[in-house]
Amino acid sequence: MALPDSAPRPAPPTPHRSMLLVLLLASTLTLMAGAVIAPVVGVIRDDLGVSGTGAGLILTAHGLSLALVSPLVGRAVDRFGLRAPLAGGLLLYGVAGGAGLVTDSYAALIISRFVFGVGAAAVFIGTTVALLALYQGEERDRVAGWRSTALSLGGIVWPLIGGALGGISWHAPFAVYLLGVPVGLLTLLVMPRLPAEGRAKAGGIVDLLRRHPNLLAFYAFSFFASFLLYVLAVFLPQRLTEVDVEEPFLIALITVSTSVGGTLIGLFYAKMKARLGYANLLRTATVAWTLAFLLIGLSGQWVFLTLAALVFGLGSGVVVPALAMMIGETAPAARRGQAMSLSGTANFTGQFVAPLVLGPVIGATTIGTGFLVGAGLSALVLLLLLAFPPAVPKRPEEVPAPVASPS
Repeated sequence: MALPDSAPRPAPPTPHRSMLLVLLLASTLTLMAGAVIAPVVGVIRDDLGVSGTGAGLILTAHGLSLALVSPLVGRAVDRFGLRAPLAGGLLLYGVAGGAGLVTDSYAALIISRFVFGVGAAAVFIGTTVALLALYQGEERDRVAGWRSTALSLGGIVWPLIGGALGGISWHAPFAVYLLGVPVGLLTLLVMPRLPAEGRAKAGGIVDLLRRHPNLLAFYAFSFFASFLLYVLAVFLPQRLTEVDVEEPFLIALITVSTSVGGTLIGLFYAKMKARLGYANLLRTATVAWTLAFLLIGLSGQWVFLTLAALVFGLGSGVVVPALAMMIGETAPAARRGQAMSLSGTANFTGQFVAPLVLGPVIGATTIGTGFLVGAGLSALVLLLLLAFPPAVPKRPEEVPAPVASPS
């Protein structure tokens, strides 16, 4: 039976180092969901004869299915525990993602990407909830920073491998997704059997949001962060093509600058969080995004486009762990799967709609104009953060103990 939200909970089991390594490796797979094939999107577009927006959907289609199934996956995590949903999601991730190796039809490729999104949902939710369940206090901040660094390193390694394989065939990068299969099997071996805290917990998503309305603001920011990230992922390679950078491996080298920035900042996340707090971290990230998009919109030099990608990554490297912890620490422990599922819905809806929203703008104007529009949106969000500071969660150790009344 689940404990009441206010009841003290037993300390989580001490995770073995192998569990941390598997958790960090599995976390990198969520970021590479689209990044690994980004360098060959232009090649796929030409080979299959689809529009730029249609090619962008190959990169983001998994985001729609992930957004739709995330609530169901989150409910399963709360009800049945972490081990089976996470391992099963990794296996599905590997099989469905690898289907692109043998697919020559645009329709079949899109279908495989939708199925792939179901596995990605379980990986995204499961790895985040595992971090929250296995670590506490300052150790949680350290591991969150390491996870951000691991995510960003994955964003460097996997696209570079994808770019290198893309020189062989546009099918070849899809082989990288097969990594999900051995990682899923390792998860079954090393993941502790954590209790299913939400088995007896009543209440659905509406009840969760009614009790914790500040989650809505966090989800909105998650949506926006992913929206900007995938504007960059989809249209920066096309912007590079405009300045005569066309080799897939070179495009991969430049676009991974985003992940280089995230890797660097993740190593210092715990110290930054302690010094600045959550609200200022979000504001700092939004400033970085605004500057990056302005630079891409106004400059036609590949050096400055690379610098812009690096600056954007610095902001994302702060936001990824901060938002995950803000959402996880706001929701009751028994409903973290639900809470993180809505984060997944927000994240990947943002990814899916990015090319649909700015694609027509870019088609009617230029790619540079599209990035300037993105910079304007980011500046608007910054103003909102300054005018309406987000309500940040307090951890149990940060809440003053009640003063006993005199007898």
